Amino acid sequence: MKIWMEHPAEADVEAVVGHYFSLLRAGNIPEAEQLVDHVPVRHVLESLWKGSVGTSADEQADCRLATGEWEQDLSWLGELDLGGFNWGHTGTHFYVEVIYQAQIIEVSLGFWVKATDAGWVVAGPSTLW
Repeated sequence: MKIWMEHPAEADVEAVVGHYFSLLRAGNIPEAEQLVDHVPVRHVLESLWKGSVGTSADEQADCRLATGEWEQDLSWLGELDLGGFNWGHTGTHFYVEVIYQAQIIEVSLGFWVKATDAGWVVAGPSTLW
């Protein structure tokens, strides 16, 4: 996990989140989880799938979601990309848009910068609908 001794600059935090997302897209889930103070990744992946492939697929999407088929083949992650970073006025919370097939999807990823005993870290993501 990336730790800063002082509150990090937005660009530094965005670089960590970009690296996190590139690891997710490549299916390197355990490595991605090491970059941030992480919530369970299954929830994040399920939300990303629902907001991208799940909304553009036919009726079989619900069946694939129910059976967890989306977890077995993570190739769909490669079709996602990050959009804009949107910082709150405090400089500690932000969300990032997610793009699928050149469209911003309904799900964004929320992160925050928090102080710990060791220093400042990036926490998250939460999924925002």
